[in-house]
Amino acid sequence: MILTAHQPVYLPWLGLFHKIALSERFCIFDIAQYQTKDFNNRNKIKTNTGPIWLSVPVESKDHLKKKLCDIKIVNNGWNRKHFKSIDLAYRKAPFYADYIAELETILVSTTYTYLADLNLATLEFGLKALGINVPIDTASTHDFQGNKSDLVLDMCKKLGATSYIFGAQGNNYADVDSFLDCGIKVSFQDYKHPVYPQLHDDFEPYMSVIDILFNVGPESFDVLMSGNVRAFA
Repeated sequence: MILTAHQPVYLPWLGLFHKIALSERFCIFDIAQYQTKDFNNRNKIKTNTGPIWLSVPVESKDHLKKKLCDIKIVNNGWNRKHFKSIDLAYRKAPFYADYIAELETILVSTTYTYLADLNLATLEFGLKALGINVPIDTASTHDFQGNKSDLVLDMCKKLGATSYIFGAQGNNYADVDSFLDCGIKVSFQDYKHPVYPQLHDDFEPYMSVIDILFNVGPESFDVLMSGNVRAFA
């Protein structure tokens, strides 16, 4: 069983969906510590004035000491502002009508208390739109032990993985030998961002997945995977 994991992030970018598509099981690693100026609560969309950040406000008391699963949202109207920004940026995109209603349900019609729940909803939206059907686990419902590489290894053991896909930054901390000693193969993702038609002049990479969906529509998965590994042995 090929496993991969990632922290819950808001309106994820293409690389996360590529990593999940290569796996047979995905674990939302919501026991990681919350980080500021990361993608835990923000991501980018492309507008007629260039890329902008959409950031979800969170409660700041002791937030740097909390796990991601414990981070609460400040519901001050941010969601309607995000939806308005998305509408203005993409209403002229060729496949806008195909996805906007479901996105509106997530952002406007539903109120979330915890950031991880919102992030899961945006992830599931992207997976469904891309046709990626991979079972999802949540780390906070398990008792994974250890730090850094050992923590990932314990997750692999308890979830029955025979292979694990690290992101590119995994090279900085993964103890590959310890995985191999346990009979678990290790791979490292090296995602090459594709170029596709966009609104608003020159191409901008590293946008939220909604950018490719609104612009490319049903071809989004093939474009997302193009030029990249489609399977790990």
